[in-house]
Amino acid sequence: MLGQAPVANSAPVIIDSELAHSDSQLDKRVSSYWMANIQRQGQVAYGSSGYTIFRNVMDFGAKGDGVTDDSAAINAAISSGGRCGQGCDSSTTTPALVYFPPGTYAVSSPITQYYYTQLVGDAVTVPTLKALSNFQGIAVIDSDPYGDGGVNWYTNQNNFFRQVRNFVIDLTGLPASTGSGIHWQVAQATSLQNIVFNMVQGASSKQQGVFMDNGSGGFMTDLVFNGGNYGAFFGNQQFTTRNLTFNNCNTAIYLNWDWVWSFKNLKINNCGVGIDISANNQGNQSVGSAIVQDSTFTNTPIGIRTIFNSNSVPVTGGSLVIDNVNFANSAKAVADANGNTILAGNTNIQSWVQGEYYVNNNGQRVQKSLTPPNKPSSLLTSSGNIFERSKPQYQSYPTSAFLSIKSCGAKGDGSTDDTAAIQACINKYQSGQILYFDHGMYVVSNTINVPKNIIITGEIWPIIMANGAAFQNQANPTPVFSVGDAGDVGAVEISDLIFSVQGPQPGAIMVQWNVQGATQGATGMWDVHFRIGGTAGSHLQSDTCTKTPNSSSVNPACLGAFLLLHVTTQATLYGENMWLWTADHELDLPDHNQINIYNGRGLLVESTKAVWLYGTSVEHNVLYNYQLANAQNVYMSAIQTETPYFQPQIQATAPFNMYPSQWSDPNFTYCKKNDPDCFMSWGLKISNSQNVLVYGAGLYTFFDDYDQTCLNTEDCQDNMVHVHSGSSKVWLYGLNTKANVNMVLVNGVPQVQAAPNMNGFTSTLALWTNVATGTQSKKRKGKMA
Repeated sequence: MLGQAPVANSAPVIIDSELAHSDSQLDKRVSSYWMANIQRQGQVAYGSSGYTIFRNVMDFGAKGDGVTDDSAAINAAISSGGRCGQGCDSSTTTPALVYFPPGTYAVSSPITQYYYTQLVGDAVTVPTLKALSNFQGIAVIDSDPYGDGGVNWYTNQNNFFRQVRNFVIDLTGLPASTGSGIHWQVAQATSLQNIVFNMVQGASSKQQGVFMDNGSGGFMTDLVFNGGNYGAFFGNQQFTTRNLTFNNCNTAIYLNWDWVWSFKNLKINNCGVGIDISANNQGNQSVGSAIVQDSTFTNTPIGIRTIFNSNSVPVTGGSLVIDNVNFANSAKAVADANGNTILAGNTNIQSWVQGEYYVNNNGQRVQKSLTPPNKPSSLLTSSGNIFERSKPQYQSYPTSAFLSIKSCGAKGDGSTDDTAAIQACINKYQSGQILYFDHGMYVVSNTINVPKNIIITGEIWPIIMANGAAFQNQANPTPVFSVGDAGDVGAVEISDLIFSVQGPQPGAIMVQWNVQGATQGATGMWDVHFRIGGTAGSHLQSDTCTKTPNSSSVNPACLGAFLLLHVTTQATLYGENMWLWTADHELDLPDHNQINIYNGRGLLVESTKAVWLYGTSVEHNVLYNYQLANAQNVYMSAIQTETPYFQPQIQATAPFNMYPSQWSDPNFTYCKKNDPDCFMSWGLKISNSQNVLVYGAGLYTFFDDYDQTCLNTEDCQDNMVHVHSGSSKVWLYGLNTKANVNMVLVNGVPQVQAAPNMNGFTSTLALWTNVATGTQSKKRKGKMA
């Protein structure tokens, strides 16, 4: 693989960061990591002149000697420059990349992570954040502080654009009765990666590595939790977690609440309880659904604790899926709150489900083993697990390997046409280099052709802005980034970029992905986001595109793009932590108002090879958010969507022409003219596709033309998932929908209604499939098979 990233199922790449206190501060600055040494040319296109993006905490006085209190210096590095802190809802014009050289940084108060901040430790010699014995505060790192009256700095479900990676967080100097590593109350486009949490061990410990009380995320990977009462205390609408290791925790994971959560490749060792979804045995289940896949519980007496039973409420609350999980020397795979065995352990569980299980329109409440899907080999490792790969950080590459896009002549100022400069830089790229987009806003007026066998990464999400005549014709849509040519086989890695538009570009395909990986995971995108409108420089903001309730008129000045991401027939794609967002509200102008942006389509997968999508979200697109058309071998972990807020007053058929034959667009012919709630965006549309594995989905409708009265009757939208004829071997685990009459349709015919499957907030199915796996009986409320 190009970037030499950790291979599937690898452990976090943590290196001992303890340095002798006699080392000088200058010595501690020294690192071979390219991030510490690369020339800094990034600038904000819309913001204060001379604003500093990259900050080294030692330049602000941090010592990193393990003794000096570095709290003030680190927080000064983060907050410097009039950034978006308390009282600022959001801003994209004050980004900060805060770098921690090797060292041990002692702190007595929280490190407060402002909006649009990446906290990055050295990836070669990972630094330690050490809580001093007099530490006071909610956590060593706080992503959303509580102000007076318990009000958070940021609205939790809008707390976007954050990263924390490459740290050891040490709580062992604190009393066992207190201490949290990270308060992580976040939403989309956020990530934790490559972090070790060291906590006091033993029954008396009350410490926790991650404390998450709310949010709408999200993704985290490559974390190790040692000791503590809870390795992680989780609560969020939806989340994907991958490659988490827990050693000697009292409870590895306490899942306080969720709608859907996907746990992939957990390694839980010597813990009292692996995952607790029992709501402290308080009666009503607060966990909507949880999926545990390709994981190992070792020497852990109770694997998963639950209060689900034939009489538990909500009826579909506490839905649980166990898929290829080994309980080694762990006697109880699943137990009730009193410790009674529900599912015996000491074995590998291939497929076990509790919750509502449907084959087409036949459903029943189950708590039992089921026939597992026959997963295609193209998606699997040699050990039979679904393939996974962490974001490359290129720590083995010298600084000289980086080819700066600005050094090639691109301006990134939000106004200059950088098409020729970017293409020329790509054309001069050589093997062994990394094409580096310095932070900026790069306007392109025609297709950028990206060849196979290339690495591209960016400095805290530089923005590729489409703006040109080439992107105006929706009858002949044109790619902005065309990655590889049809038939190409090789490797492409892209990370930490944003694709956007500048004004209406109704003929733009933001990224067209054509290249097939020479090996699994060789073609991928990590932390790459798509953002249409709502920000400075987009020309699609609240001053032009404010919401228009009760109006069916489409403002042509507020059209977005034709399609956000297209994965073509012969391509393969590994995608991780990708947010494809058509903005529903303003991020930069002070009104932060809701806005009408009309973007045609979200994510279209036509690949017949292999696609892996971990922690992706596609929101507010007119015709559909996710579509699989003539596709095969697709794996998706915890996908999330929202229907556009202006629908159905402005129907899905209004803003864009539809091309069913060329682009497999929905035509809504099954909708009655007097039923406007039928003419709304699909959360997930599957057409003539095979071997589709969805492990977690949260597909939501929150508005009917900006009005939420429909939430009272849970009928804002008629339909959410459509599976068309020709589709086979479709498995939808942990399917959650909100305010829809029908959860699943097949060929326009309702299969599963939402009302009988109500959870605490969403409607939930543990599993829907069109694969007959055995005798099915009609659903019998209050009884289990």
